[in-house]
Parts: sequence; structure tokens; C-alpha cells
Amino acid sequence: MFFFGNYSYGLILMALALVHFFKRRPDGYWLWIILMGGGLGALAYLVVEALPEFVQVRQYFRVVSHRKRINELEIMILDNPSAGNLEELGDLYLEQKKYSTAKQFYDRAISARTDSPDPFYRRSLCEIELGDFAAASADLERVITRDKGYDYGRAAGLLAHAWARSGRSEQAGALFAEVVRTSTLSETQYNYASYLLEQGKKDEARQWLQRILQKKATMPRYLKRRERPWFWKATLMMKKMAA
Repeated sequence: MFFFGNYSYGLILMALALVHFFKRRPDGYWLWIILMGGGLGALAYLVVEALPEFVQVRQYFRVVSHRKRINELEIMILDNPSAGNLEELGDLYLEQKKYSTAKQFYDRAISARTDSPDPFYRRSLCEIELGDFAAASADLERVITRDKGYDYGRAAGLLAHAWARSGRSEQAGALFAEVVRTSTLSETQYNYASYLLEQGKKDEARQWLQRILQKKATMPRYLKRRERPWFWKATLMMKKMAA
């Protein structure tokens, strides 16, 4: 059952596959393939699900390039703390999910120039991740005033979410209802389902969660990988509702 009949190699492959499975949460049938197929099943899983991630050489060099650019910009802003340099640093740290550091650079960029909605929007992403929904609401309101469809409607969906999390439920409900009429973003649909559940509208929340999960049937594989966190969150919320 184990890979090439070697017990230790089989266990190593299974351990690697299980770690990746619980980290990435792919389709549930893979867990049975790993457990029942032993080393061979684990190898099949790693080839199909994990290998595409490990062979992203371009992504590796991109990370290295970003680190180099961060170092360059941090030296440059000592003499030239322009809004453009500060905003670029914020963007690079945001991509690395260093939200507190990114927000600091957006703060400085905005104090130097406030004629663009971009730094306000990106700062709001950091504020949402940091749990500062009141500040995120203020930034997103500014963005929406300039462009209601900013970032393909994501900004409006995030504003509704920020309003809901900062106690402005009535405004959040009205904006959510408007946004989801045209938006197909899983993030917006999930946040709306969370809002509905908090309002005691369990059946409506379930319908929106089902909309997210139904996408798996027709979505190409590369999109499924991108949407996987929302599939997992929707599944968890459905289970909690059932319990």
C-alpha cells in the first residue's frame, strides 16, 4: 500500500499530504484518498494539489523582487518621502499581509497627497484586517463618494460589511441589498450571509451560502483555488447553522 513498498517513505508522503490538506482545505474526498491509499494516495494528492503551488517559480522570484524593492524604497524615502514612494511601500507590505506596517505607509502617503481614492481604499483593507471597522468605514465612504463601483463593486460590499461590524446595521442592510443585485463576489456574498444571520434571517443567510458553494460545480480549477477560502468559510457557517 505504501509508496514503493517502503513504509517510512509512505508515512512521510502521507504526513506531507495531510499537512497540506488541512492548510489548504481542498475537496474532502482527497482526505479519504490519502488515508486509504497510503503512500500512493498521498503521492497522487501531492502531484495534483500541491505540486502546482511548489512549481510557481515566478511567484518565488516575485517575492524576492518585492523584498529588494522594499529595501530600495525604504532608503529612497529617507531623502524623498513622496506620496508615490510611500504608497508603493504600502502596496508591497499589504501584499505580504503586513497590515499594520502597510497602514502606516498609507497614512503617510495620504498626509502628503489626498487626491486619489486608491490609498484610502487600500488603507481600508488594512483596517478591516486589523478590526478597525469605524476607520475602514470612513475611508470606504470617501472612496464610494468618488466611485460607487470602485474595484468592480468590492469597495461597496466592504463598506456594507464595515458598517455592519461597526453597529450601523440599517445602513449596512440597505447597501448590501443594493450591491448583491449585481455583485458575484464570494466575499461580498459571504459577508452578506453573515449579516443576515446576525439579523436572525437564517433561511436567507443559508441561501446566500448555497450560492457560494454552487459555484464549485462550474468553476475552472484555477478559480476554485482562489475561491477555496470562501468555500471553506461558507461550509463552516452552514455547519454551525445546522448545529
